[in-house]
Amino acid sequence: MNNFLKSDGFSGLSMLLPILLLLFILFALCTAAFFAAWVYQDCKKRGDDPVLWAIVVFIATPFIGLLIYFLRRSEIKAQCPACGHRILLKAKYCEECGTHIENREVNGVMVKQGTHHLKLIAAGIVSMALMLMCLAGFIVSAATGNGVNTNVASNDRVWNLGVISMNSNTYLNGVWNLDFRSASDGFVEEQDMMIEDADTQMLYADISCETAPEGATLVLWLVQGEVVKSVDVTNLSEPLEYPLNEFENGEIHEKNLRS
Repeated sequence: MNNFLKSDGFSGLSMLLPILLLLFILFALCTAAFFAAWVYQDCKKRGDDPVLWAIVVFIATPFIGLLIYFLRRSEIKAQCPACGHRILLKAKYCEECGTHIENREVNGVMVKQGTHHLKLIAAGIVSMALMLMCLAGFIVSAATGNGVNTNVASNDRVWNLGVISMNSNTYLNGVWNLDFRSASDGFVEEQDMMIEDADTQMLYADISCETAPEGATLVLWLVQGEVVKSVDVTNLSEPLEYPLNEFENGEIHEKNLRS
């Protein structure tokens, strides 16, 4: 039995799935932000446009953005000690003034330009790992059916597998008006109502299906605890009058299922 917290707002979807999806999006944004911040710092050291590349990495997702960045990023440059012109670290002579560059000067720059901002990289990796964990949890939960209620005979809300077109749905003064032009297989529409006197009350349902596809059915389910009743209302010739004496006073769940 699934013990996940149910929410009517998600219509049969346990709170676990939207929470996992929300966390996935949150960690994805954090991952993109951390790696974009690292790219920003790296670009500043290389003399590239840090804002542009940070935006590219953030928007293009870290995976694609970092791949593009590493394929296009410039080599680290240092200033010529004589004229200040920026030259490659491995250069032996300055392109601008021709000054010979000592190895010790280049090595000194290389030490300063080593791996930087490790905290941003670590934070990005951790966020990515959490993002993938949330995605895996979401996929496994959805694939195994955990957190998704598809049992129309249950007292919990049912996940709607179908869709309807041109519909209106109102519930006022104990009267439920549901009108739609067409519905696909698996469509479920639910409404909770109250029984005040089960011995005398009747359920009145005026249901009509103009052109039902061959083999299609529209079933009205009445669910209250262990009591489950269903009525095929696809081809009603007159309004349905259904006694409620098999139920108890209190809330009853009414569900229309198209199959």
